[in-house]
Amino acid sequence: MNILTNRIEYPVGETTHQGYLAYDDEAATAGPGIVIVHEWWGVNDYMVRRAHMLAELGYVALAIDMYGGGQIADNPDQAGALMSGVLDDMDTGTAALKAGYDLLLAQPGVDAQRTAAIGYCFGGAMALHMARIGLPLSAVASFHGALGSFHNATPGSIRAKILVSHGAADSMVSMDDLAGFKQEMDAARADYEVLLLEGAKHGFSNPQADVNAEKYGIDLGYQQQADEQSWAAMQALFAKVF
Repeated sequence: MNILTNRIEYPVGETTHQGYLAYDDEAATAGPGIVIVHEWWGVNDYMVRRAHMLAELGYVALAIDMYGGGQIADNPDQAGALMSGVLDDMDTGTAALKAGYDLLLAQPGVDAQRTAAIGYCFGGAMALHMARIGLPLSAVASFHGALGSFHNATPGSIRAKILVSHGAADSMVSMDDLAGFKQEMDAARADYEVLLLEGAKHGFSNPQADVNAEKYGIDLGYQQQADEQSWAAMQALFAKVF
């Protein structure tokens, strides 16, 4: 195995975005491609690490840029402003997701019939949006993602199998939010699974969460068990669909 990486510039409308690609250069055949959608911070070192982890599992991984210019926030105020810019204009946000997905499909090592999207926090909401709008993904996995909807999926329109890994102690995405999500997915006749992680807070998959919690006074927390359990659940989902 020889993992190669590359930063790729690509257009979304009139804005240039910057994705991060990781793949095994020695793969003999085309394999599944995975879109990764970042936390509110942007395509930072954590997203790069997840791309490498997916490449090591044999996938072509592309961390897409939802903000343009490869912007990475330095603090929560900046991150919140960048995130709000997307959430307040989901037509452009949807275009960014579709552009990232198309960029993944354009990679020579990707089997276009086998694709998935994963996302973290803000990115979890974005990955779920990709499923809700009916992109032809085999699977979508959300890690401590927001669960509110920007699109009401009609029954049968969600093609991806969905995994939501949610911290039971998440103060930012409530159990009421989770109940609403389940109701929505049932109405859409979606194939979905919820992994409820006992004692896990928002950001449970990111080792930097504890540092950010202390530094900025945000109710985040890393939990190794939840991190490992949710990653294993994602791998099991991929094994099933691919």
